[in-house]
Amino acid sequence: MSPDLDPRVHARDDATRTAEATLRQHLEGDGWTFVTPTPALAGNARVSLRAAPSGTSAQVSEALPGEALEVLWDGPDGWQRARTLHDGYLGWVRRDALTVGTSGELTVTALRAHAYAGPKVSQPVVAELCLGSRVTRADGDVIEEQRRRWVPVRLPDGTGAWVQEVVLAPLGSVDAAALALRFLDTPYVWGGRSAWGLDCSGLTQVVFARCGHVLPRDADQQQAALQAIESPRRGDLAFFPGHVGLMLDASRMVHANATHMRVTVETLGEGDYGRRLAASLEGYGRWTS
Repeated sequence: MSPDLDPRVHARDDATRTAEATLRQHLEGDGWTFVTPTPALAGNARVSLRAAPSGTSAQVSEALPGEALEVLWDGPDGWQRARTLHDGYLGWVRRDALTVGTSGELTVTALRAHAYAGPKVSQPVVAELCLGSRVTRADGDVIEEQRRRWVPVRLPDGTGAWVQEVVLAPLGSVDAAALALRFLDTPYVWGGRSAWGLDCSGLTQVVFARCGHVLPRDADQQQAALQAIESPRRGDLAFFPGHVGLMLDASRMVHANATHMRVTVETLGEGDYGRRLAASLEGYGRWTS
């Protein structure tokens, strides 16, 4: 295999001799079956991408409701090999967690939000949404109820629902550091990408996405994608072995971490954890495009 074929983003299975069609020129030997992916969407809930086709395997990433994926091949017991399109990241997903269609034109801008069966907060919750989820505007007028404005939408699987207009309000000009700080105390979840739970690179990826910057999924990939710099400023990323944080200034950093099991702010070089972080610092990166 070519050394450039990262198994996180290049799909191949040596056991079944199956690979994506784009790898045809990179794989040696006979007997390979090359597949062309088919489009899919994450359904009404966050979709867990796992390291292996098993519910007990590690979660490697998440697809948010309405995000686009592509399915490569079927695995055992209702599992499918799939890729999230925004970052090209691979994982195993449950077939029944996906749907078909086109990503909705409305993007949820609230960190966490609920979709309801009707235009009233006492109605049943039919879906959990989050920053970056995609829904479609449904037919019908906005309904005002006790000075709340309810928007009719269709969830990714086509189900009708209602959300308050405020959860779709444009973010306007976004400061990455300020947005990251809104995630303070969000629980740490390995592979997570939402305010319901996320990991270090999930936080930086989601925040940068809302600033219009597409980052890869993992910390080492993000480090390779950014320009290395010596002196950080607000909005730059700090990199450590298997870890990343977002700088608030030249020394303070916000990050999702398994030490506190939540999103916290640390000052590099201060306190026991801050000193350990400073000692393992690999460098800083800045978005320059």
